[in-house]
Amino acid sequence: MTLLPPNASPLERGFEVATGRISELPAPLRDLWNPWTCPLSALPFLAWALSIDTWSSDWPEGVKRARVAAAIEIQRHKGTASSVRAVVKAFGGSLAIREWWEMQPAGDPHTFAIVLSLGSIVAAEKSAAYTDAVIAEIRRTKPVRSHFTFTQAVAASGGMQAVAAVRPATLARLSLAAA
Repeated sequence: MTLLPPNASPLERGFEVATGRISELPAPLRDLWNPWTCPLSALPFLAWALSIDTWSSDWPEGVKRARVAAAIEIQRHKGTASSVRAVVKAFGGSLAIREWWEMQPAGDPHTFAIVLSLGSIVAAEKSAAYTDAVIAEIRRTKPVRSHFTFTQAVAASGGMQAVAAVRPATLARLSLAAA
């Protein structure tokens, strides 16, 4: 079945045949725009489309997907403390921010202190380059007029266990009386 008029040229008929097969190709647009279902090979292009400033092929897949998922929220609040928190959360770390008026004694205006803990990241992924990438993203999303001091924390967890043992023993007391 054709939609072309009876007087269509051979070029138009050939074009119709060639493009008729295009509709049979799958076009998973819904999956391509979802950071959690997008193929890993297409993820950098989705990041570019969502205006992510930096991208590294060395990042773990979970960090890449989290960065893309948080991109709109980060861009919407860029220049605020909440965008800095969102960036660090996307990298898998936890963050404590103290602004200048919260410090004792009060710090210089428009300064803040950051304590970053990458405790939930696998040890192989905690490298100096990875930490530098987190700091670079903090610099991109913080308010432009603000300056910060950076402290990296080490988070360790452990448990306390109690161990008990039972040893059966028999006690026999002999009382010898003189006869």
